[in-house]
Amino acid sequence: MSLIDPPEHIALLRLSALGDATHVVPLVRTVQRHWPQTRISWIIGRGERMLLDGLEGVEFIVYDKKSGWRGMRELWQRMAGRPFDALLQMQLAARANLLAFGIDAPLKIGYDRARSKEGHSLVINRRIPAGGSHVLDVLGRFALPLGLEQTRVEWRLPIPEAAREWAAGQLPGDTPTLILSPCSSHPLRNWSAQRYAAAADHAARQHGYRIVICGGRSELERQTADAILAAMKEPALDLVGRDTLKQLMALLERADILLGPDSGPVHIANALGTKVVGLYACTDAQRSGPHSDLRFTVNHYDAAARQFLKKPASALRWGKRVEFPGVMDLIGVDEVTDCIDRCTAELRRPG
Repeated sequence: MSLIDPPEHIALLRLSALGDATHVVPLVRTVQRHWPQTRISWIIGRGERMLLDGLEGVEFIVYDKKSGWRGMRELWQRMAGRPFDALLQMQLAARANLLAFGIDAPLKIGYDRARSKEGHSLVINRRIPAGGSHVLDVLGRFALPLGLEQTRVEWRLPIPEAAREWAAGQLPGDTPTLILSPCSSHPLRNWSAQRYAAAADHAARQHGYRIVICGGRSELERQTADAILAAMKEPALDLVGRDTLKQLMALLERADILLGPDSGPVHIANALGTKVVGLYACTDAQRSGPHSDLRFTVNHYDAAARQFLKKPASALRWGKRVEFPGVMDLIGVDEVTDCIDRCTAELRRPG
């Protein structure tokens, strides 16, 4: 079962998360370059839809994960009578696999057998070839059963001019800027406030960075930012809870460096061409680090696997998380400041 001619209409199913939605965009660009007339519909989560609003040539069909069975039935009703030439089922979660049942497509492409789980094999009839380590590269392999190949990574994320104007008002001038995005949606991936503060103070004192703290509106993010600000000796601009997703993108676009754990802002910053100092131990940077450049990312995933699971990282299933209290303490402040120093030296190298 394969496509001979360019398809009229294909569907993508990837609901979350922000970083992974960002990783799907290069595949969209690949399809658009090869088949500019092909219509693309993307079944996506609400927050991810807000992030990618304005992505040209894509119809977004929002599924609210909080809506449960009611929302699933509503989506099936909405999709009834809308046949597609192919469905790219790009999410392994049981919820997404159930949603795939209600999508009419003769070709349903999913993950290779080793990665399949939670009933994924029951809703697909074609698999991507095994291979790839980073999430972005694996998602790019969904082009292969279509007869295409993702030979380059292209994002061009949409940022409204109003968001850029807002960001310019928050970060005026050309002062070197380091944005600290301290919180992941998985709290065990977060570094300690005292260590964030020490790294930020080093960046301000040694390199003259303007320090900006960003984050959402949750209580954890507010408490974390307050703890960092209390521990810092140098001033910092507190924008936690004050920006929208589009405004965050514009802030990241203006920044020189983003410092943070495995989270959406890391991948958004990377997609926008901003350098990333990533903090990885619970997850593997080789799988989910900043795709364009891992040189300034601390990756202690193997050490975490050996200490907490008594296995080397090579023995773990792709995507396995090592999320235990204390895992992120494997990352030392000196390692992070060294990454900041090396990254800064590259940014300021003439030419």
